[in-house]
Amino acid sequence: MAAEQPERSRRRSSLPRRAIRSKTAYRHLENPFTPTTVFSEDQVAHVHESALAYLQASGIRVLLPEARRLFREAGAVVDDETRMVRLDADLVRWAVASAPSSFEIHARNQANTARIGGRGLSLLAVAGPPYVSDLERGRRPGTLADFEHFVMLTQRCDVLHAITPAVEAQDVPMNLRHLATGHSMLTISDKVPYVNARGRGVVADGFEMIRIANGLTDDQFRAAPYVWTNINTNSPRQLDIPMSMGIIDFAAAGQATIMTPFTLSGAMAPVSLAGALVLQHIEALAAITLSQVVRAGAPIVYGAFTSNVDMKSGAPAFGTPEGVKAAIASGQLARHIEVPWRSQAASTSNTEDAQGGYETMLSMMACLMGGANVVVHAAGWQEGGLTASLEKFVLDVEMLQIIAETFQPVVLDDAELAIDAIDDVGPGGHFFGTQHTLDRFETAFYEPTVFTRQNFGQWTDGGSSTAAQRAHHVWQQWIREFERPPIDDAMQAALDEFVARRTAAGGALPES
Repeated sequence: MAAEQPERSRRRSSLPRRAIRSKTAYRHLENPFTPTTVFSEDQVAHVHESALAYLQASGIRVLLPEARRLFREAGAVVDDETRMVRLDADLVRWAVASAPSSFEIHARNQANTARIGGRGLSLLAVAGPPYVSDLERGRRPGTLADFEHFVMLTQRCDVLHAITPAVEAQDVPMNLRHLATGHSMLTISDKVPYVNARGRGVVADGFEMIRIANGLTDDQFRAAPYVWTNINTNSPRQLDIPMSMGIIDFAAAGQATIMTPFTLSGAMAPVSLAGALVLQHIEALAAITLSQVVRAGAPIVYGAFTSNVDMKSGAPAFGTPEGVKAAIASGQLARHIEVPWRSQAASTSNTEDAQGGYETMLSMMACLMGGANVVVHAAGWQEGGLTASLEKFVLDVEMLQIIAETFQPVVLDDAELAIDAIDDVGPGGHFFGTQHTLDRFETAFYEPTVFTRQNFGQWTDGGSSTAAQRAHHVWQQWIREFERPPIDDAMQAALDEFVARRTAAGGALPES
């Protein structure tokens, strides 16, 4: 048998490049690995009970009078002069118990419906930067065209599960921006959309556009989640006006809200990690309680963005050891109150370099180790969240697909054990030409999109391109080849008419 191997090797010396396998397995990911911990169960319970006690004794400042009224009617102690709201521990316990432990957010294409909770993992791209960058044009203010590029790229990648506000469309006036980006989002993609919680008019317009695009009545829209938003508390211990409005409006409409305190240890939170985590928990519990007071059972996600600052400059730092431990602990806190958990993959790097890759991967691994259900900023985040990078988007998607491949089960049966192939090859041989290999080589291994497995000579002959340079060509190719998903003509016409009418009426400005 060994003597036959050289001939097999020559015959199969250049295996044809296999077709890349379908990525539909990435649409509904489940993390098969058991979450790890940094705290004992007793310690987690102590953090939770400490947060409950603090909310009851000292409370949180709430700037919106309507929100204070709702809290008061639910039994909270409210001081309108100081705008402080103190929440009875039993009220918070009731609110947490009423929040669902899992739910679905429906997409126009039901195959793209996002499953939130349990072992489910939904991956979302970068969200919110004012700037965009690519290798040709550099760093610059985001435009509507840039926003649309990110929507196209997200729509194309099955490993990304919802649309995000990837970059601010700064060439569109603020009063019309939500209309322009909403129209683009709903016509370019059929994945789960988002609406920014920037005020009552913005949210109302967004809800109506989603209702139109899905062909829903108002009652149907309010009966199930079709859209998500993110709420950031003003750490430490404050809920501002637009965020409170967003919580109220999304809860009343039965739509999904991620409650995310932005607790940077050493700046907006205590320098001790335990102190930052208890502050995060205090703020998240208060926001969750407001949503449930409005509508018991409203879908929410426990958001966690605890990291630290650089103590020399005060700048936010991401992908840090402290951030990893905070993420894993946050997963424990979310599981303790039995609600889904959101985390993020982030980096402080200013470009697509080794630092950016390592920090993003480190924070992403913390999400996976901690059992996150939603990971925001998983593709394209750069410069501490100030820039959305098109090249990094592609590089991060490669990473996410590799992670998704690790989630796929290992088949273990007699055929896969390959005992006959091992016996046929014999000692000192190789498996390139065996029937076992020929039957499987096209789908046996993950085929990278932008990473290279060339040897040094092949790589040099090909121009010695960096990963970022290859990613640049990949995203451009994806944009060139993009095909919009179908949308019903009547829904498209109704959406066009609504946007034109609201634009003529002046749109809606964000509230503060």
